[in-house]
Order: sequence, then C-alpha cells, then structure tokens
Amino acid sequence: MTSEREGRVPRLTVDEAKAAADEAGVPDYMAELAIFQVLLNHPKLASGLNDLLARMLWQGKLDSRLRELAIMRIAWLTGCEYEWSQHWRVAQGLGVSADDLTGVREWQSHRGFGSTEQAVLAATDDVVRGGVVSADSWAACKRVFGDDQATLVELVTAIGAWRMVSSILQSLQVPLEEDIVSWPPDGRQPRAN
Repeated sequence: MTSEREGRVPRLTVDEAKAAADEAGVPDYMAELAIFQVLLNHPKLASGLNDLLARMLWQGKLDSRLRELAIMRIAWLTGCEYEWSQHWRVAQGLGVSADDLTGVREWQSHRGFGSTEQAVLAATDDVVRGGVVSADSWAACKRVFGDDQATLVELVTAIGAWRMVSSILQSLQVPLEEDIVSWPPDGRQPRAN
C-alpha cells in the first residue's frame, strides 16, 4: 500500500524529473511540480499535456482571469485539493482576487461576477456535471463572447483539459508539494458528493 505522500505512481526525484523533462522537451521548472514528477514517468505523454496546458496558459485567447475561475470551479466541484491549491497561487499571481477565487464556491450568489463570469462558470458546471455545455450555457457564452470562435473553442478546451487534469491528479493520488498550503485561504473543502 502506498502512503498518502507517495501517491499511486512513484514521483521521480527532481533530478530524475528534470532529466526526463529535458528528454521530452518539457521546461525544467515543471519538474519541480509533483504532477510532473508523476507524469514524467511517461515523458512523451507529459510533453503533450504540457504543450496543451502551456498553450492556453501563456498564449491563450481566453482571458486568464476567466480561465483561472473555471479551473478553480472545476477543482471545487471535483474536490481536487491539488488543483485548487496550485491554481490558487497561479490565479493570485495573475491578479485574481481572493474574494473572486472563493466566490467560485457559490458563484451564482457571488456579487463580484457579471454576465461573462456567470456564463463561463455555468459552462464549467455543465461540463463537469454532465460532460457537455448545455444549450442555455452556450447561448450565454455566445452573448458575452459574440462571434469570437477561437475564444469559444478555447473555453471548452480549457474546461475539458483541466477537468481531465483533476481526474489524473485524483486517480493517481498526486500529493501536494511540501510548501503548498492545502485548500487556501481558509482550509474549507467542498462537501463530499
């Protein structure tokens, strides 16, 4: 039986992960993350996933605040401690307020969200709960993004990709890194489904 710190698949050491990252064309700094210390057991797959996520993180058309709100909602709905805790730091680094990040917990009543955030979060809920954006949520996204097809495609891709990441993290039981606080800012966790 593996320990909670260990997860289901052994983490590579940082040095091993950096060597595998170099071989796979993954940036070295990713090897410091527990998720990549696990994924780099399969370097080509880690490379492909990194390319997809990095494209949306650093070169995406979707506003970074909206993307991070969707990721935090996915983490909350799926109970993914790693995704919530890591993206708390990412989102704050991008200027997303703590109030808005905690607001995703009950987004329908959060006063800081307008029609754009509500449309994105409704689409996120749809994909996480049912696997597809509903007609109503799609219409709301079309109202806020208009005919910006690239942003609409990226929105659905981002929701699907980070939903997949949540499943990977939880299925492989990837632990938090030593220096990461669990469920910031207040330790509140979603109720078990």
